[in-house]
Amino acid sequence: MDRSHRDQPGMSPIIAPADAASRRAAKPTIVYPAGTMPGPDLAALEQARRTMVKTHELTVPPRDARTFRVARGQFFRIVSIDGPQVGDLNLWNAEDLSERFFSGKTRALHGTHVGIGDRLWSNMPYLRPMATISHDTLGWYGFDEDGAGIHDVIGTRCDPYTNLLLNGTAYDFCCHSNLCRALATELTMEPRAIEHHVHDVLNVFMCTGFTRDTHQYFMKASPVRPGDFIEFLAEIDLLGALSACPGGDCSATHSSDAAACHALKIEIFEPDRTTLKDWSWPSPSAYHRRHGGHAQS
Repeated sequence: MDRSHRDQPGMSPIIAPADAASRRAAKPTIVYPAGTMPGPDLAALEQARRTMVKTHELTVPPRDARTFRVARGQFFRIVSIDGPQVGDLNLWNAEDLSERFFSGKTRALHGTHVGIGDRLWSNMPYLRPMATISHDTLGWYGFDEDGAGIHDVIGTRCDPYTNLLLNGTAYDFCCHSNLCRALATELTMEPRAIEHHVHDVLNVFMCTGFTRDTHQYFMKASPVRPGDFIEFLAEIDLLGALSACPGGDCSATHSSDAAACHALKIEIFEPDRTTLKDWSWPSPSAYHRRHGGHAQS
């Protein structure tokens, strides 16, 4: 990575040590190797999927957000309906908003982009699967020649604070603000009173990666088309919120009204519950939470 921009006039130069090459030659180690935790039973998921009946749907307007509720054992889909459109997803425990989606740990456990069989994990001290990806019509995409993939857990969500910092303008329809309004409506409160519950997202349908030279986060036109969807099994009772990003397909810009934007649809499905009779529903982490505060018995 070229870090020469850090050597500004008046700053002391950064000198590489004599053993710099050998330090860089250290071999990488995967932090959380695949296979160290049990994965979902994909055959059982597929069996349950074949019995699904749609029970509810709602539309998320462009540059806006909506909340939805999903019971444990139900499936939900996020569907492209009118044109290429990216969505920003938040999830909470429907009974306790302090338990919410933890994009950072999901990224560490599964990778920068998620797909079928990956799980959306909750924050500590709960750390359990909130939802499991059961189907993805964009699963064919993989990683392209730019290193980009679909459905990232890298980006945080577009927000008015960063927009004000970088552009000097206030824009109220960033995904953060959209999610705040939607959650505030759900809870019958003011957006500023619930803003702390809005968190880093799953960037649904977003095509992203890191540049090879500067390792900066980039976005490119999403390959999503009407009819494409990503589908999840709810592992606990969920409250969700989805924003239809003002960036549209995120091919060029966000945090403005410049991009063409489209609605997204959320669909809820009820399966034959007997197909999930042997499913292992997750409990909060069993860690004792003493954190070394006193001697262990």
